[in-house]
Amino acid sequence: MSHHTMSARAHTDDHRPRRRISGVGRVLVFVYGVLALAATGRSVFQIIDRFHEAPVAFSLSALSAVVYIVATIALVAPGRVWYRVAWITISFELAGVLIIGALSLFAPEVLGLHDIDPFGRDATVWSVFGMGYLFIPLVLPVLGLFWLSKHHPAADASDASDASDASDDGARS
Repeated sequence: MSHHTMSARAHTDDHRPRRRISGVGRVLVFVYGVLALAATGRSVFQIIDRFHEAPVAFSLSALSAVVYIVATIALVAPGRVWYRVAWITISFELAGVLIIGALSLFAPEVLGLHDIDPFGRDATVWSVFGMGYLFIPLVLPVLGLFWLSKHHPAADASDASDASDASDDGARS
């Protein structure tokens, strides 16, 4: 059916950006959302209650909260820009978990940590590779990056229809 004979509703539906999330993607977004809430709550409490004890560690907790919030939004929002934002934030998250996890094990004093207890008073979300959160902060970005690699925005129907509209415009001129 030509785009000239399609109803107005069908024509506008083709141009509406589609979300990337379905099936496993929904679970991924849900877990990111839960971690965003957990990291935000933890960092707000740590900063308000005892920031002076470990300012570097607690600032990193707040940073991880921001990363989880942005990653959650980027996974849900449609479009190529948000897809790139998702790649950037989830890659940053993986680097953060690896770097902070290693520092918390081998040089906890750099982070202002008193010990390497992942459930301790001054631990961060990414301390000991997320052990205090059942290693979910370590596994989640790996799964997120894998999932993003399989769900390119170019594979969305909205992008395919944009490409076909462009070729139709070229055929008409």
